[in-house]
Amino acid sequence: MSQAEKLRTLLAESGVLVLPGCFDALSARLIERAGYKAAFMGGFAVSAARLGVPDTGLISYAEMQDQGRNICAAVDFPVIGDGDTGYGNAVNVQRTVRGYAQAGFACVMIEDQVAPKKCGHTPGKQIASRGEAFARVQAAVDARNGGADILIMARTDANATDGMDEAVLRAQTFAEIGADITFLEAPTSEIEMRRYCSEVPGHKMANMVEGGASPFLPSDQLAEIGYKVVIYPVSLMLAGIQAMEDALATMQGGGHPETLSKFSHLQDIVGFPAYYDAEKKYAVD
Repeated sequence: MSQAEKLRTLLAESGVLVLPGCFDALSARLIERAGYKAAFMGGFAVSAARLGVPDTGLISYAEMQDQGRNICAAVDFPVIGDGDTGYGNAVNVQRTVRGYAQAGFACVMIEDQVAPKKCGHTPGKQIASRGEAFARVQAAVDARNGGADILIMARTDANATDGMDEAVLRAQTFAEIGADITFLEAPTSEIEMRRYCSEVPGHKMANMVEGGASPFLPSDQLAEIGYKVVIYPVSLMLAGIQAMEDALATMQGGGHPETLSKFSHLQDIVGFPAYYDAEKKYAVD
């Protein structure tokens, strides 16, 4: 079963699908080892981890695809990948969809911002026209239907620029075109969340960003509202930053962190035991 097929199976099951955000192979493997069924690779976290730059369209298609290829190769569960605007016109969107499928992603997210795009929970966003937005999603769906083994998530940022009426209309149209999942980014209240979930058919995703524009609600409440997928795109990164800054401050003060993982655990996570077994198997007498 391909990763796309696994994700379709998960979406068909009852209950909400909770996806932590990964940004490299190690974070993805930690998510898998913790027992989660899938993960989300977002542009914000990858831009920060790989380049140390803000999520403002500075990272390229090739860099995102390369990061995704490493992530998908490190785990054996579905990963949803952020495809931003598709990195160009509708033809570029198709290349992005096929490239993400080749990298191993189970699903690619395509949004309706103009380039350079911005993080959905920061100011200054601008959206493409309806025609361009719908053409992007149609091109993505056509690439999927033409043989790319990947699901399509269609995202709109129209709520921040044009209001909920436009955002809901776009999400409805995305679903009609054939997107497997829709994503109305940054609703600012539970009322807006409920409207989206009641008026747009199909699977819907909620984006829980600590300190973001949307209400930060527990996953069971989001499921009751009508969401099928809930992502936490920067939670692991925020936890890691806090732990690393605490450790650095302790060492700078002459001490040493007390809450470190064991070196043997790190060796296990990255696969030293399996490597040693293979080394023995192929040892030359």
